[in-house]
Amino acid sequence: MATKGKKTAKRAASGKPRAKRALAPKAPPERAGVIELGGRPATVVGKDVRVGQKAPPFKAQVGSWAGMNIWAEVDPLQETAGKVRVVAAVPSLNTTVCQTETRKFNQAAAGLSDDIRVITVSADLPVMQKDWCGKEGIERVAVVSDHMDMGFGVKYGTLIKERRWHRRAVFVVGKDDKVKYAAYMPALGVEPDYDEVLAAARQALTE
Repeated sequence: MATKGKKTAKRAASGKPRAKRALAPKAPPERAGVIELGGRPATVVGKDVRVGQKAPPFKAQVGSWAGMNIWAEVDPLQETAGKVRVVAAVPSLNTTVCQTETRKFNQAAAGLSDDIRVITVSADLPVMQKDWCGKEGIERVAVVSDHMDMGFGVKYGTLIKERRWHRRAVFVVGKDDKVKYAAYMPALGVEPDYDEVLAAARQALTE
């Protein structure tokens, strides 16, 4: 007992605190049965975001964004701070529905206030995004790639583990960086309600 007491006293005299064991980062939640792929339940990584919460910040690489170089890392929300943002998560611009959705948002953006920006996020490589947007004349939608670490997918609950791409979803982020609208499509082939999304964006301008 005396020996133990001396060791304790020695540690106290040295003034050095005991080293704390580093805690491993908590893994994001995984949810099965939220969406199906090929008729089978798929696994979604991350939690759904909710209206009213602060939009999670994220970084991505530029595919096609006016005034920015391809492959550049960007924080889309910070880059558009003070604006209303429509953020659309799509599986891949190689698919028909994703192409249709991006074309429709690009067309709709022409009639929107300059204070509303549309951003599309996919897991495609930036070079593919730039090539497709150039061929299609997509100039009013900023397109970014989440392919590096799928950080957007985890933070917004859109990452499909089995495919490593996004489930289709649309979010409206207000000027105060809070989520004003959030909609997750029940299946990959289902398009968002464009009128509802645009109405939410216009409403956010007044808040």
